[in-house]
Amino acid sequence: MTTIPLSGRRAQAARNDAVILDAAREVFVADPSAPIAAVAQKAGVGISALYRRYPSKEELLAKLCLDGLLAYVAIAEEANAALDAGADPAEAFTTFMVRVVDADTHSLTQRLAGTFHPTDEHTRGAIRAGELNQHLVERLHEARVVRPDFALADLGQIFEMIAAIRFGDDERRGQLRRRYLALLLAGIFQPDAAPLPGPAPYVGEFAGRWTKKTEV
Repeated sequence: MTTIPLSGRRAQAARNDAVILDAAREVFVADPSAPIAAVAQKAGVGISALYRRYPSKEELLAKLCLDGLLAYVAIAEEANAALDAGADPAEAFTTFMVRVVDADTHSLTQRLAGTFHPTDEHTRGAIRAGELNQHLVERLHEARVVRPDFALADLGQIFEMIAAIRFGDDERRGQLRRRYLALLLAGIFQPDAAPLPGPAPYVGEFAGRWTKKTEV
């Protein structure tokens, strides 16, 4: 399939949009209550140019989270495809976890949940992510490579725990996140481990966070 290159004006608009989204991610992950003007300043664009692309802060927040969700879905689809093709379950799961941590999708979840009204696209993406996660976890249990009480709902919490590591520069933060991911995986890959204390999170504990609570 041949990709038709964007025209000069459209290519510049796409570059500007990428710059705005990168700046918005950095600004709002650091401070979800920051004004949209801080994004314009970080991106080096005029506030009017930003508002032409994203008429409100809520639309910008929604776009950031949708992009993060779609990135997660893409990684999960590749992990499931690898399993369906006969990949070693433990290796496929480890690769999946590393890729999600490196993509840092859950910093958005952790920081921006409840700051905007989810759209139908968010709902569809969340349903798809849940289906993919369930298939992945089921395959791990079928292969008996994980502890019996490792639950589907544990995945999101694990990713958010790792995303909470935000100090240091990019390189150091990446090292620390990989370190603690390795420790957590060592605990997961224990098919004969003693039962964990307490149940995994239930659906309402996660879903309830996405109800918008305050204006930002």
